Amino acid sequence: MRDLLDRRSFVTGLVGLGAAGSMIASSELEAGAQERRGATGALPARAEFLIRDAYILTMDPTLGDIPHGDVHVRNGQIVDVGRNLQAPGVATIDGRRAIVLPGLIDTHWHMWTTYLRCLAGDTPEKGYFPVTAACGQVMTPDDMYHGTRLAAAEAIYSGITTVSDNCHNIRSHDHAVADIRALKETGTRARWNYGAFRGMPDSQGIDMGDVEALQRDWKNYSNDGLLTLGLAWGGVGSTRSPRPKEAVERARREFETARGLGIPIAVHLSGRENSGPGEVEAHANGNFLGKDVVLIHVLSASPEEMRMVAAGGSPISVSPGSELRIGYGLTKACDFMDAGILVCVSVDSVPLTGTASLFGILKLLRNAENAKAYNEFKISARRALQMATIDGARALGIADQVGSLTPGKRADLIMVSTNVVTMGVFTDPTHMLVEAAEPSNVDTVVVDGRILKRGGKFTALVPDDVIDGASASLKAVRERANWS
Repeated sequence: MRDLLDRRSFVTGLVGLGAAGSMIASSELEAGAQERRGATGALPARAEFLIRDAYILTMDPTLGDIPHGDVHVRNGQIVDVGRNLQAPGVATIDGRRAIVLPGLIDTHWHMWTTYLRCLAGDTPEKGYFPVTAACGQVMTPDDMYHGTRLAAAEAIYSGITTVSDNCHNIRSHDHAVADIRALKETGTRARWNYGAFRGMPDSQGIDMGDVEALQRDWKNYSNDGLLTLGLAWGGVGSTRSPRPKEAVERARREFETARGLGIPIAVHLSGRENSGPGEVEAHANGNFLGKDVVLIHVLSASPEEMRMVAAGGSPISVSPGSELRIGYGLTKACDFMDAGILVCVSVDSVPLTGTASLFGILKLLRNAENAKAYNEFKISARRALQMATIDGARALGIADQVGSLTPGKRADLIMVSTNVVTMGVFTDPTHMLVEAAEPSNVDTVVVDGRILKRGGKFTALVPDDVIDGASASLKAVRERANWS
């Protein structure tokens, strides 16, 4: 993953806001530098600024696209979007030759696995599940922290401002707290989903007592509301292959406890296209669907099961990068949407996808859907982009806060530079993003009004620290797991 690992290109200019920092007022630069000098690792303050003269993709159907548009941000909120906005004395970012859009939203990512990148090999004993099981079972809380911090850094670098972290290696309360801390320190917006752990026997369930304890004390973890708590639930199996009765009863208790606490739920269903239908039916029959339940993959769903999902109101998160890589089958995103289901997208697991580029995943998804339909126009670039912005926000229940550049929403946005050979001839901005953009093109990333990437460089994170910490942790994990 060359973009993240090119340390020299990151480290140069990190004290300021990079070469493009001259576009922002010098007083703002100095204030940010002082804050970083005062507290190592501290997040930058929420800034007031005006992005001027950019191509604005609001993803708001009322506002539409605004060529030569401006975005005014203050106290973490979008104040106004339009042309020729007046904000005297406010620091200005030059948006010429750039596309500004809502930050990308990933709806299903096992972030702790990220430093196992490219370890899923070419033989069954070296595949994804063996490597994550072997390494996961020997991970300490500190190892979880370093894996997830690397993922959060890559998310910010790649223009992902919201993640749904399905943490399925929680071996203790300390493992949970360390994983949450990684998200909190990096400043990303996230739903953190409490899950099981690698190698957990079917006779053992999720520690719902720990979930309840975290919920009671969540104000100490929430990073001023940026982080919310969810449940990465295991489900009840299939009508054709149900789990043992006691496991189903335990799963129901877990589900009902989460619902009672108001905690949203994510569950993997019908992962393999050739596994046959039955899982969705079992969950529909058990009243385990709803707007608060994100279904993941759902590749083997029959047309009738798709109608069940639509009736139940659950969104579906598709992961074409990992699904294709691991051999689970082809995405059914268009089939789901045709059935009236809200569809969003996700990275899933970097050991399978190699990178966390949602731009690349959108391109893959669109191409696969068009290929299946033998139709160049089956899914438009704009529709694909919608899946990674406003539809992702809707799936996570936060569309009132983020997902579009609508005045009054929180300021989660990215600025993609087109001042490069691969994007310099400006054509259709949605096609440019879905077909040509890469993480290195993301010039600026703003989460809740905080500028976390500027001029292509982090403003608070130090890449060498992130990479060195993750590398040392992975080395120790591989030695403990005896994984060569």
